[in-house]
Amino acid sequence: MDPLDALRRELATAGVFVDFDGTLSPIVTRAADARPLPGVAGVLLELTGVAGRVAVVSGRPVSYLAEHLPDAIELHGLYGLEARIDGDARERGDAARWRPVVDAVVAEAAEAIGSSGVDVEHKGLSLTLHFRRVPAAEDDAAIWAGEAAARTGLHVRAAKMSLELHPPVSVDKGTVVEERSEGLTAVAYVGDDLGDLPAFEALDRLAARGLHAVRVAVRTPDLSDELSARADHLVDGPDGALALLRSLC
Repeated sequence: MDPLDALRRELATAGVFVDFDGTLSPIVTRAADARPLPGVAGVLLELTGVAGRVAVVSGRPVSYLAEHLPDAIELHGLYGLEARIDGDARERGDAARWRPVVDAVVAEAAEAIGSSGVDVEHKGLSLTLHFRRVPAAEDDAAIWAGEAAARTGLHVRAAKMSLELHPPVSVDKGTVVEERSEGLTAVAYVGDDLGDLPAFEALDRLAARGLHAVRVAVRTPDLSDELSARADHLVDGPDGALALLRSLC
């Protein structure tokens, strides 16, 4: 049986949660160049009109997502550290007090490893060290990130050809999905990276409570083997993800 059939039957009380990079947007060399595929905004808006809940859950800041997605779309950025729900901006717990720490680490990173070709992205409540342009710099970035984390109390998180330093706030994509699935009868998550694994694990917990859960993995160069193995359904790249979302409308 197609795992999406039950989701379609329960769509009015179903949640559809979607990653951004590699799912709605093709993977790009420079993070700042990422854009959603043409048609994504329209499909998300249409889906919002028929599904119980639709949300984009990303490692990107909400401010970045908001530049490229419609105002009506629920957004969760920085793995849940911040959100835009019903037009209201929200931050998780005491994350805001870590802004000065993140600011200082960004400045240090730019000076210490920026010259090696690592792109340092300031995300407000967190930062990312991108080494996609220079894969050979991964070890240097990892060593520096580990030392910075030990010195400041930030936590290191592996991402797509990058490392992220986050405040020590207990939240991830799974936290977001589980919290925002309250009152729903079915839930789907679409993603491609190791950072999406907590969302798949959240779906396991929701399924144990009786919700119909569908884990969708997107085949990209960054697709996590573990994520692929856990998936109920696979699609080919962002085009495949867009086609799947369109099929639900």
